[in-house]
Amino acid sequence: MSGHPSPSDLVDLGIVYDAQGLKGHIKVRPYSPDPVALLASKEAYLQGYEAGAKPTVYRVQSAKIHSGYVVMLLDGICDRDAALALKGWAVSLPRDAFPPPEQDTYYWIDLIGCEVYNEQGIHLGAILDMAEFGAHPIMTIGSELIPFVPAIVKSVQLKS
Repeated sequence: MSGHPSPSDLVDLGIVYDAQGLKGHIKVRPYSPDPVALLASKEAYLQGYEAGAKPTVYRVQSAKIHSGYVVMLLDGICDRDAALALKGWAVSLPRDAFPPPEQDTYYWIDLIGCEVYNEQGIHLGAILDMAEFGAHPIMTIGSELIPFVPAIVKSVQLKS
């Protein structure tokens, strides 16, 4: 990664839930059921919850899944006390750090904001949010909840 992205380029992927062990590992509760970007990243941006807090970049020494959490070891976080000091902090990555998605799969962050049209070309609105409610993802378009499944979503054209 080159340079440091501005906070608007960062995507929140989880929150520091707790410390793990005695050597400075943090336990991150990921927002996604498949935190592939967190596991693949060489750097992570952590930001405190205080007003005006700026993100701090850390080099990731290791990251693995354990009991539904991502357990990370970051440079400079050397003991349990240092890890506990990060509890509640947001964990973010720049969007360009995400691995390319597989064919016909999408990152939700890329879908949010996309305009939606029905087969007759009538504008239904923009995707406001995406959520997982069991069998498949759900799009929020205005006040409507619409399944994001091939039978309903015929094509996707992401914004450039």
